[in-house]
Amino acid sequence: MTAQNKTTSGVDMSAYWLPFTPNRYFQHHPKIMQSAKGAYYFDDQGRKLFDGLSGLWCSPLGHADPRIGAAIQKQFETMDYCPAFQMASETTFSLAKRIAKMAPNGLDKVFFTNSGSEAVDTSLKIAIGYHRVMGNASRIRLIGRDRAYHGVGIAGISVGGMVANRKMFASMMIPGVDHLPHTLNLSQMAFSRGQPKWGAHLAEELEKIVALHDANTIAAVIMEPVQGSTGVIVPPDGYLQKIREICTKHGILLIFDEVITGFGRLGANFGADRFGVTPDMITFAKGITNGVIPMGGVIVRGDIYDNIIANGGQEQAIEFFHGYTYSGHPIPAAAGHAVLDIFESDDLVNRAKALEPVLENGLHALKGRAGILDIRNFGLSGAVELDPVPGKPGLRSMKVLEACIERGALVRVAGDAIAVGPPFISKPEEVEFLCSVLGDAIDVAMKLNA
Repeated sequence: MTAQNKTTSGVDMSAYWLPFTPNRYFQHHPKIMQSAKGAYYFDDQGRKLFDGLSGLWCSPLGHADPRIGAAIQKQFETMDYCPAFQMASETTFSLAKRIAKMAPNGLDKVFFTNSGSEAVDTSLKIAIGYHRVMGNASRIRLIGRDRAYHGVGIAGISVGGMVANRKMFASMMIPGVDHLPHTLNLSQMAFSRGQPKWGAHLAEELEKIVALHDANTIAAVIMEPVQGSTGVIVPPDGYLQKIREICTKHGILLIFDEVITGFGRLGANFGADRFGVTPDMITFAKGITNGVIPMGGVIVRGDIYDNIIANGGQEQAIEFFHGYTYSGHPIPAAAGHAVLDIFESDDLVNRAKALEPVLENGLHALKGRAGILDIRNFGLSGAVELDPVPGKPGLRSMKVLEACIERGALVRVAGDAIAVGPPFISKPEEVEFLCSVLGDAIDVAMKLNA
């Protein structure tokens, strides 16, 4: 046992391999959370930290809401597990119906998974399977986007566009994938409030990909309505509408990855609603259980389901050979019901929408501070792009994170950007506090030049 394997509070760090974390750096700069309640975490140094990113975009209701715990306890006492194959719980059926009612018209079937990563891989399988049963087996290509994050399944990193996530696993990626360019251009849209006015023409790049490969080889386009994990990249005004038009024109399925943007983050049930664009499938996770228990899923256009089922062979045969042991698990399904109950009773989507201008004004008030290259926002989410330390990418934002913790707030590191997305239960003064802390932390971090 070396000294660096234990924190000052005595936590033994020797056995745990942290995901998406610089583990060597963490050993010397540990960040240990001990409890959470409402909109706050409490760490092992006794600090009260405003949760500036709703956990990991997944706790919009804050933490430890007793109504979720009670629903989980009740379901545990009633039935703790139900086999996912050949049967399902009543709770699961009713949650699927409830989610389908929240989705845009026509998306009325729900396939449950356990995470956003699994939801993405499932949606891509559905796309390939649908075209196959429709007699279009040549439609096997998938189109993602630069800087996109679609989880860590093999299909997800293949359509994803974050280089660091891809380079180690290049030999495992699926063939037949192409990528659209991302839409962030600071020379044209820096410091935009809401949707940038420049950039809708970038959707025409999809026509070039179609011309290159032939539409009859392309199964689906997948994209986040707002790119979250890469630092809140907001689509230009009209961009998503043009993508929808091109996909419809060429018979290509459009998948919205709404793992982050679903369930109120953009001031609507889904980003599809906020932007007025209906995809053929929506992936979800995170907010459906408030991050309490893993759950994800895909909301699917009804005729896609109908055609796959109708072409499944004899009635006793499985039509779609896919699923997980924990698909539609009754306990996370019960948590999902409790979360949606709270969304309704506490009017949380509208509360999130009301906080949107508070966050926008707080973030854009930071414009002009040294080292800030861009500020962008949409819904109850935003990001500040920082001038990196020369030759040390990511170090600047890590120092901002640590300075924020010292001052009482948590934020999200995204390369050399800092992302924020406070809980929907936040008070306006708490959102203002978050922005103030972030500004002070950036001032501190900009003193680091080597």
